[in-house]
Amino acid sequence: MTLTSAALVAGCTSTLPEAYESEYMASVGNLTTQNRALREVPPPKQRIMVSVYDFPDLTGQYRERENIQSVSRAVTQGGAPILIGALQDAGNRRWFTVLDRSNLESLVRERTIVTEMRRQYRGETTIDPSALAPLAHAGIILQGGIIGYDTNTMTGGAGARYLGIGGDRQWKLDVVTVSLRAVSTATGEVLANVVVRKPLASYSDRGSIFSYVALDELLEAEVGRASNEPRQIAVQQAIEKAVMALIAEGAEAGIWSFANDAEGQQYLTGYRAQLYDNEIPASAQVRGRPMTANPAATVQTRPRALPRVSERLLSPASGGAAPSVSSQVAPPPPAAPLPDEVVG
Repeated sequence: MTLTSAALVAGCTSTLPEAYESEYMASVGNLTTQNRALREVPPPKQRIMVSVYDFPDLTGQYRERENIQSVSRAVTQGGAPILIGALQDAGNRRWFTVLDRSNLESLVRERTIVTEMRRQYRGETTIDPSALAPLAHAGIILQGGIIGYDTNTMTGGAGARYLGIGGDRQWKLDVVTVSLRAVSTATGEVLANVVVRKPLASYSDRGSIFSYVALDELLEAEVGRASNEPRQIAVQQAIEKAVMALIAEGAEAGIWSFANDAEGQQYLTGYRAQLYDNEIPASAQVRGRPMTANPAATVQTRPRALPRVSERLLSPASGGAAPSVSSQVAPPPPAAPLPDEVVG
């Protein structure tokens, strides 16, 4: 084996250097306290079908950088996927059936491909419902977005030094604000609306020694650590809290209800205590109801039956020709509306 061949074999079997390995491994089980609370929401009487189109960043802010202009956004641009995940986590997937409309163009394009392929290769002018069922639609659309990101809302620090030995801590708080509302597909009425604010904490600790240990000997040392709460995690927790608040607001407005009345009432009591900071006014005991009646109910489209195909025996042709069999498409049934499937 030549030297070049040996080098090629060694290159194919080598692994990444240890310098590229990290002690921090990827994981899927790092559930936050907020996410656990969302999963423990009491279940509803029946699942609610909702649509999510977008959950945009409405702040228009860019990430702060010293002495340079940054083009990176201050908060995540993936609000819709976070909201969809939070809706699915609510009550451990027992609360909402989520229709993802954030990539509706791709969905419609794929359905067009299915329709066109069946037309070209099967001659279908009307799509077979068993091959492509109608798209489901929801009676409630969830809208909103990230409406605020305020930096340095609070700052502070403390430190002390004695005989050249000391330490200090510096900290600051940012606040991210999200809004979430439920809108009726039938009437456009805003059924429920919530606003949630989540503080982000950043702090740094530093310790140092600066002292003469002898007449001409100086001891100097310094150590420090900084911690910044991830903004994406803060946005995720704010959206999850907004979903929990919207469940409570919707239950109080009669949009949906809990499977267990006692558990539901306990959940609503805890929500009111947080909303009013444990000072619940008497007027909060009676809440107004939306104008739209039963907005969670939806009438799902049921496809019409395909035209029936029948075979009939043609009369023998003159001259004693053998009978032939052909297929004829029966006329379609009258255009009477079919009963639709009511969900909700």
